[in-house]
Amino acid sequence: MEIFTLSGTGASRLQSRFAEGITETFKSEGYRYVEDTTDNIRVVFNFIQPENPRPFRRKAQSTFVVSILEAVHSNEEPVLKSAYPYLIRSLSNHLIYICRCEDDTDVYCITPEQGCYKIAFQPNDESSFFQTLYERLAPLASSQLVIDNEFHNDLPEELWDGDGITRKLRVAGQQLDQLNLLPAPFPIQDYLSDRDMKHVKRLYGIGGLSYGNLSSRKDRHAFWMSAAGCNKADMKTIGKDILFVKGYDPSSKSMQISVPPNVSPNRASVDAIEHWLIYSAHPEIGAIVHIHAWVDGVKATEINYPCGTIQLAQAVAKLIDEQEEPSRTIIGLKNHGITITGPDLEDIFERIDGRILPQIPMK
Repeated sequence: MEIFTLSGTGASRLQSRFAEGITETFKSEGYRYVEDTTDNIRVVFNFIQPENPRPFRRKAQSTFVVSILEAVHSNEEPVLKSAYPYLIRSLSNHLIYICRCEDDTDVYCITPEQGCYKIAFQPNDESSFFQTLYERLAPLASSQLVIDNEFHNDLPEELWDGDGITRKLRVAGQQLDQLNLLPAPFPIQDYLSDRDMKHVKRLYGIGGLSYGNLSSRKDRHAFWMSAAGCNKADMKTIGKDILFVKGYDPSSKSMQISVPPNVSPNRASVDAIEHWLIYSAHPEIGAIVHIHAWVDGVKATEINYPCGTIQLAQAVAKLIDEQEEPSRTIIGLKNHGITITGPDLEDIFERIDGRILPQIPMK
């Protein structure tokens, strides 16, 4: 039985109603409520205030924190722009943004992947709302991150400065920039205290948030991939900007990375597990590009699993398996973006030319 708790409740009448509705619904679905947090807690609903969005300090990666914020919102500013900093400040996996606009109340879900979608809130039918909220959150809360890295100083010397594949990756990163498909990394350090940054790094090993990634196969088992948080328009250093991913260890649930000696490496993109599953299943796939944009008519995942989870990787890989030509396909990631496969990077850019839509449909 999964365990959940609430934190910081009771600041307003509306927040109290949300606390009651969440508690009743999750308990009816088999979750057990506890007042005191434990190491094996699965979901925390953390009620925060705009003037002081205090984070809940989870003890383990597996704890899924949903912060809930009630705020008066101006229609002049996009919801995502207003709400996203609170997701970061509260160190959350998800943000429920209760948006009061004049006489209406709208509820938005905000994700780290910059997803922003509305769930209809009807005060006269709150039970349906909380059931919908449960059905949206439960799969995300139960998903499992695969974001650990094991670094090995065993990259062959002839690859310390890269090779022809890494040169093509650099060019591809510049092409993404020219197509305006590289959103600026979110300045997470500007929104978190030094203490909070240390907490984030301890749990997730990240020091920033950037969006999108690209990779290219080296051989049957290994591939080159853009590193987490790097400027993909200016990838230079092997082991920092571009990593050699040589495999995945299921026993430690970690990506295996080869780096040159005397390099302090950056971490692999959280999507490395997705790329690894795709390459392992399809030897004919030579390159993968993931961007936060859209293409009309693509097959898409049904659930917006978080980046870096094995469930997202498996969902994308399954859809690729089902395509008529897996080596040349585009798969949508719900409320997130697209993953594109190709025999090489050049083929991918030729196929998406003129087809990319910068606005991702939110559902």
